[in-house]
This record gives sequence, structure tokens and C-alpha cells, in this order.
Amino acid sequence: MRIGGGLEKPYSNPEEWYQLVKELGYRAVLSPIDYRASQDEKKAYQQCVKEHDLIIGEVGAWKNAIAFDELERKEALTFCKNQLALAEELGANCCVNISGSRGELWDGCYKENYQSDTYALAVDSIREIIDAVKPTRTFYTIEPMPWMVPDSPDEYLKLIDDVDRKAFGVHLDFVNMINCPKRYVYHEEFIKECFEKLGPMIKSIHGKDVWMENKYTTLIHETMPGKGILNYQLITRLCEQLGPDTTLFVEHLPDFDSYKQAAGYVRQQAVLAGVSLP
Repeated sequence: MRIGGGLEKPYSNPEEWYQLVKELGYRAVLSPIDYRASQDEKKAYQQCVKEHDLIIGEVGAWKNAIAFDELERKEALTFCKNQLALAEELGANCCVNISGSRGELWDGCYKENYQSDTYALAVDSIREIIDAVKPTRTFYTIEPMPWMVPDSPDEYLKLIDDVDRKAFGVHLDFVNMINCPKRYVYHEEFIKECFEKLGPMIKSIHGKDVWMENKYTTLIHETMPGKGILNYQLITRLCEQLGPDTTLFVEHLPDFDSYKQAAGYVRQQAVLAGVSLP
């Protein structure tokens, strides 16, 4: 497996970018550019990735492709198509987005997120993005979320069947799906279920941690790996079983030092689990 994450420090060229990546000890990277970069910039970063034996695990899309506002939705679809085309050009493991919401917040929790018309729109949007690009060496993926499709491994399998495109893969975020006390207390069983059901289709993974307050009604918090209850020796073994180039990214951290701490913890647990790291 390969461990990566965010940077939270500025850079202006591949050399500056790589020095940050090197200091963090990453062997997997998020795309350092978006589709608006020049061809010279794209080639320079591609060469840097190749020279240092890195893997671009994810190109982020992060737009609401099922927005109520039609102009916003069209702009989101265009952005997602361009980002998927960039992932194809860079040879990234995947382009990742969320399915989106039918409310004011693009990642918000709304009743409408669960309606059948919303599901159909999400399926159509994913198809449209993939069909516009027709990728052959990358995949379009949807990150699971606590309150939108997909929020379980079985729902992800249904989404894969309904989208029915070879270039649609899985982005795994098991923490986002630990959205109730039962999954929290049975977190090891749930994480194993995710890998067992989705394993061959997983293109990249987010690595976070979780803890629940003993307060009413239910308060489940995301935190960095090592600050919650998750068993990262188990998680890294499951990642490694998918292949040595499986990418796991720590995320949602406030600064460079936090990313260094989180990635270091995951590496430590991987070594303790007997996982070979590049």
C-alpha cells in the first residue's frame, strides 16, 4: 500500500511540491494541479511523479452534479468531466466526487437526498460524466457520505449495477459510513464488510478515525488516525491485500504538521501489521 495525504503548504512548481511530499514521507499523492493547468505544467508534474516513483491516487472533482439550480449543475458537470479527463491524462487511480445533495449545501443532509428521483439523477449524472470522457486507464468514483448515496457497501454495489459503466469504480471512506452507534461499536466488522464486498473495485481510500461522545442523542466525531478507536493494523492489512499500489490518504487536517503526524501513525501501524511499504 501507499500512504499519502494533504499538504496545507503552498508551492509554485514541481520541485517545491516534491520537497513537501518528501518531508511528509508520502508515496501516494493527490493531484497537485487541476485541469486548468497548462500543458507544460501537466508534463512537469507528471515527470516529477515518474522520477520519484509516486502514484497519483486521486483527482478531486468536489462539485454538486445534482444541484437544484440548473446552471450550477451544468457547471458542476463540466468541471467533473474536465477533472476526469485530467485523471485520464495523468494516469491517476481515480477521479473522486460525492454524489451531491438536493439542498443549499452541496454536501448537506436533506430528506430529498434519499428520494428516488434524486437517486436516478445521481445515476444519470455519473453516466454522463463517464460517457463524455470514456476513460480507459482511470475511473470515476463516488466517495460514500453519512447522509447521501451511497452510505453503505450494499448501496454502493447497487449504484455500481445501476450506473453500469466499466469506468465506474469505488472510492472507499469507511469513516463516513460509520454513521450510527451499531456501526461504531462493530467498526472492525463493518470495515471488513466494506473491503470484502467492494475490494476488487476500490481505487483509492480515505484514512481517518472516529470517536463517539457518551451524550444524547448521538454524537460521532471524525478525527485523525490514532486519535479514535479504529484499528489501523487491521485497516493497513486490508489495504495491502488489494495490492501494493493501493492508495490511502489522510485528510481533513488543519496543517502540515498534523498531516505529518497522521501519516506517520499510519506508517507505524502498517509496519507493526507486517505490511510492506515502498
